[in-house]
Formats: sequence, structure tokens, C-alpha cells
Amino acid sequence: MHLRNVFFAILALAVVALAQPATVDAPFQVRYAANTTFGESYINITNDGANGAPLLGPGFGDQRGNICVNVYAFSPDEQMISCCSCLVTPNGLVNLGVNRDLTSKTLTGVIPTSVVIKLVASLSGGTPAGSGTSCTNSAAQVTTATLVPGMLAWGTTNHLAAAGGAYMVTETPFSPATLSAGELASLGGRCAAILGNGSGFGICRSCQAGALGAAHK
Repeated sequence: MHLRNVFFAILALAVVALAQPATVDAPFQVRYAANTTFGESYINITNDGANGAPLLGPGFGDQRGNICVNVYAFSPDEQMISCCSCLVTPNGLVNLGVNRDLTSKTLTGVIPTSVVIKLVASLSGGTPAGSGTSCTNSAAQVTTATLVPGMLAWGTTNHLAAAGGAYMVTETPFSPATLSAGELASLGGRCAAILGNGSGFGICRSCQAGALGAAHK
């Protein structure tokens, strides 16, 4: 191919790549975890700074760009079994364990062997926006007005290997999904009922700092 044609072909590919919508850090992301009795499944979450960040880092000047990652766990029969929220600062990194944090004290008292995990990102409060340092009860109060991009999440799960009966651990990103008004209202409403009436049951433990990898028995 002529060098000039190669140049224009590369340029065309670059234009197409730039035109693709950036949906990876969508405010609503979903994933599952399976075979949890055979090992822990971890969720790793970061804030990519889409909503801003402190100019000189978190130790100097105002906080800004903070997000609340609102977490909702469901059993396979559609019941919300726990909810909670985590503050994630720009460039920060946190983790949750499905067994350790999401199903250790479920609303129903039943610990399922697989779960659906839904994450919704909202901007923390304060002035300027995103300068809040607490996400208490935000999973029950998130609205379309507070939804923001900037959340990236990955999760591990256990899969039965083809031979030998052993389990292997895989890690993949959460999938961006469409969040309807009805689903958002349902997530917030059911979480509010858990916080208000669950006597502590169904409130998952908040995130811990850092990322975690594979874990199996």
C-alpha cells in the first residue's frame, strides 16, 4: 500500500476511535459473583477523576471530585439482600468482598451462593461539588440529579474448571448498563427500607482501602 494511503487509513482509524462514546465509567454498572461458597469474590473500585480532582493532591487545598459508590446486592430470586455506600476520592482505590462485606449479614438471613451486584455513582456533597467526605445513607438517597461518571470497577468470581473439579478465579470489569427511572427509584426505596427497618441486617460493610485479587479454597 502506498505510504500516503497508509497514513490516511491510520488517521481514519484514529478518528473512529475518538468518536466512540466513553461508556466504561458509566454511573450504573452491573456484575455477578458465583460459587461464593468455594472462595471469596472481590470488587475493586477507583475514581478516574472525571468530576475533577485536587490540583496538588489530597493533602493540600480543597477536596473535590469525590464520588459515592452506592452498592446494592441481590440474591438470584431478585431480593435486595444488602446495600451500602463507599466514598472514593479521585485516583483512590478501594475494595469490597462479597462474602466479607455484602452477604455477611443479609436482610433475609440467607446467604446465597451467587449474587448480582449493582453499583451507582453519585457526586458527594459539599461546596464545591464533590468535596463531601461522607457517603452515609447516600445509597438510599441517590437521584438522577446526583448521578455522575468517573467510576471504574472490576470483580472476581469462581468458575468450575473443565477437569478435576477445581475452581478457577477470573476477573473482569463491571458492565455499564442503562439505568431507568424505575430501577433507580427501586434501588433507593428498597435500600431506604433496609436502613430504616432492618435493625442492622442488610447494611453491608463499607469499602476498605486498596485492591484485592484472587481468593479460593
